[in-house]
Amino acid sequence: MSIWSRISQAISALTQGQSLAEVLDLLRAPREHSVAFTIAVIAISAKMAKADGQVTRDEVTAFREVFHIAAEDEAHAAKVFNLARQDVAGFEDYAHRIFRMFGQGSQTLADLMEGLFHIAAADGLYHPNEDAFLKRVAEIFQITDRQFASMKMRYVPKGECCNYQILGVTPDTPFEDIRAAYRRLVRESHPDVMIARGVPEEAVGLAQKKLADINAAWDDIAALHQPA
Repeated sequence: MSIWSRISQAISALTQGQSLAEVLDLLRAPREHSVAFTIAVIAISAKMAKADGQVTRDEVTAFREVFHIAAEDEAHAAKVFNLARQDVAGFEDYAHRIFRMFGQGSQTLADLMEGLFHIAAADGLYHPNEDAFLKRVAEIFQITDRQFASMKMRYVPKGECCNYQILGVTPDTPFEDIRAAYRRLVRESHPDVMIARGVPEEAVGLAQKKLADINAAWDDIAALHQPA
């Protein structure tokens, strides 16, 4: 059974008068976290689409890069997206429910933020309203300013310190500490580790871009520390 079929089963509770946001509360068991993660990304993405007032083809393509949707599952995915757009619950309600589900300090929340950044920046225009939206979600998820800046730099690069911010360090950080930060980020972004913490297999492709950016940043920084 595909994850989209499982999602379709999960939202069957809607026929009993429950909102999509309330369905998330029913998916607290670890075995359901991949379903909850997928619904969460779709729901908050649908809310974020209202931040800049439009959903572009590039953003739709970016969503498909985060979640590989088979032709037979497109109807299930579209149903969740449309339900989220129509749901009276605001994005902050969704974010709070998701935070309660995964808990403080969960790397899964950072994974979800990665997906949102990927979609927001896909059309090449990172709108100020999208930035404010994502900052508020990050606050609710208790993601630190440094973590947020690191993610943002990989999707909206700016400034000569970009590589350091991608690794969550500064130019003044000792080189061995930079190496340790790099290795930690690589471990956290391994597909097997992501699946273990609840990211569905359909979404781990997102880790490929993250790892590429992390490796590129490390290579540039390491080159600066090579003996002349």
